[in-house]
Amino acid sequence: MPELTPVQEYYKGKTIFITGASGFMGKVLVEKLLYSCSALKEIIIIVRPKRGKSPEVRLEEMFKLPIFQRIREEKPEVLKKVTSFNGDVTYENLGLSGENLKYVTDNTNIVFHMAATLKLEGNLKDAIDMNTTGTRRALDISKQMKGLEAFVHVSTAFCNCDQEVMHEKVYEYPHKPEDLMRMVEWMDLKTLESITPELMKPHPNTYTYSKRLAEILVRDHYETMPVIIARPSIVTPAVQEPFPGWVDNLNGPTGVMIGAGKGVIRSMLCNGELKSEIMPIDMAINGLILLPYRFSIMEKRPQNIPVYNLTVPESKKRTWKWIMDVGRDLGIKYPFEVGLWYPDGNITTNKIYHWFCVVMFMWLPAYAVDLLLTIFGQRRFMVRVQTRIATGLDMLQFFTTRYWDFKSQNFEQIQEVLDSRDKLMFKIEMNDIDDYDYLRGCILGGRQYVMKEPLSSLPRARTQIKMLYVLDRVCKFAFLAGIFYWLCLKINFFGFLRFTAIENLK
Repeated sequence: MPELTPVQEYYKGKTIFITGASGFMGKVLVEKLLYSCSALKEIIIIVRPKRGKSPEVRLEEMFKLPIFQRIREEKPEVLKKVTSFNGDVTYENLGLSGENLKYVTDNTNIVFHMAATLKLEGNLKDAIDMNTTGTRRALDISKQMKGLEAFVHVSTAFCNCDQEVMHEKVYEYPHKPEDLMRMVEWMDLKTLESITPELMKPHPNTYTYSKRLAEILVRDHYETMPVIIARPSIVTPAVQEPFPGWVDNLNGPTGVMIGAGKGVIRSMLCNGELKSEIMPIDMAINGLILLPYRFSIMEKRPQNIPVYNLTVPESKKRTWKWIMDVGRDLGIKYPFEVGLWYPDGNITTNKIYHWFCVVMFMWLPAYAVDLLLTIFGQRRFMVRVQTRIATGLDMLQFFTTRYWDFKSQNFEQIQEVLDSRDKLMFKIEMNDIDDYDYLRGCILGGRQYVMKEPLSSLPRARTQIKMLYVLDRVCKFAFLAGIFYWLCLKINFFGFLRFTAIENLK
């Protein structure tokens, strides 16, 4: 067997406890640890029963996903190193009790706390319970772990949105997390929702607000626990691992990309001149894995809690306009199946023009499609889909219309302490990534893994998109011709032409 790298050696024989392992980032973390740190002792995850399926069944189904293909083919034996317990971060002790709780606290060395509700539009009670109180519950369990070496709390780079420059530190905030956790326990939902907008200012949503409170909670445990905070920016499909384009949800830019490719999203409020803040999932996960190792080799414990902004370097940040333009071209080159309309949307900072486009090209077609479905006795769905899209866009547009200045020196300096083999195995350097190839991988990944559309359907999809192009141009021509005809009638242009013709004949 080849000699272990320093990072692999660090993880050798370790037991790792992960919350949120069934989520997008969680699955990639489990896969990468099993594949690249195969000498670890065990990974313990907590899983809720869902749709009548036990945690054991859900784990078996997770291992059947494409993301675990290379492990099934090359190292199937390491799958036995994953243990799942029935658990939930919304319960005290994370839903663990008895022997399961004792097993976790007796054996765990490293904790990755990733469980969170990502619903930007979610209510404050759920966000606090999951993101803030859930973090307190994870910390309470971790305090009991006899061999704890690192507790990595996964936050978000956008949780300090009131700061012009976001450094790698925890910022103070007037609200105490303990006060908010108590408040959501006793206050009824209606009263809480009425005060939420004023309460969470300047935060745009309950997600960033509850995450900010959670960071303060984690920081307050630094004196007695080896806690670390990681802040990824907007997480996007994989560059390389487990394979290019891997993604399994419609959150963030992936949802916009698919919605635009299907012709459903026709307009978006976005400042095209601003640079994007996106982070490929595999780079973010590699960064997370390196944090406990980096903490373990520090000569002395830092005075303040280690915080890492997991963001791409300034030299690799493309403008939103570049991403949207290239994404549109790639969406036409590699089209999705059965699009609603030709993918020809736009971005703008003009709210009036944006809402005109939304009403004319998104809401009216949605109602028209649902009306036709009703007439033919089919189930309506377009207005419901459009409502979800509108909610998601409203939340996402906060991040695409503002300038963000993240400082990531701590994260970038990790490169300096890595062995050359670890730099390749746990890659966080992005300067050699081809941005065009990456976006192409994102389009194809969204097509294959989210929409379940095989590459074999591309020829048929290309024929469909040509037909949609003709239909789009015919409809636009007919619309403009109709407007022109109406204007001519209004100003009596045709009467003027007849009068001119008669005069010329005299």
